[in-house]
Amino acid sequence: MRIGIFGGSFNPIHRGHIALARQLLKAARLDEIWLMVTPLNPFKQQDADLLDDHLRLQMAEKALESEPRLKASDYEFHLPKPSYTWQTLQALSHDYRQHQFTLLIGADNWASFDRWYHHEDLLKNYPIVVYPREGSPVDEASLPDGVTTVNTRLYRISSTEIRRRIRQGKPVKRLLPAQILEMATEFYSATGKKDADNSNHPTV
Repeated sequence: MRIGIFGGSFNPIHRGHIALARQLLKAARLDEIWLMVTPLNPFKQQDADLLDDHLRLQMAEKALESEPRLKASDYEFHLPKPSYTWQTLQALSHDYRQHQFTLLIGADNWASFDRWYHHEDLLKNYPIVVYPREGSPVDEASLPDGVTTVNTRLYRISSTEIRRRIRQGKPVKRLLPAQILEMATEFYSATGKKDADNSNHPTV
């Protein structure tokens, strides 16, 4: 099967992620997409606002229950950290020899792709599909072999904004899948309270 790898923190997964993945299935002619819940981005410091790995995975699995061709994956949880895409794809290719893997990335990530670990090896060994991101134009004429673009819709939904709205008691019903609305509200309300308690009791 042709499997697309769509990585992200999914903190939390939202309607935009799922709608985009549905479009990518068709546009990139994939059989399935595995939403790779990443424990740590190599370009970011450890994020205090990052919900526990397994709670983010639990929400992603719940949100995708009615999407048979979209799978939430904890594969990177079991790899050395930080999780580099090259290492992930190499391990996947070894463990799932029956599948062909395609890397799915946003245009903003393509802009910095030459800084990725083993980016030249990624280009040589895996198809890469680039989807649009606002403010990140792609010069299609300059794309190397094996890299293609797809014209998917832009979704202006932010996990950061969802977390902020939950902690402020604002509605997020239109932003989150119904299956995880209660779960996400509970998780992020609790972490917001914890952050507030910590700020009132500084360590000296």
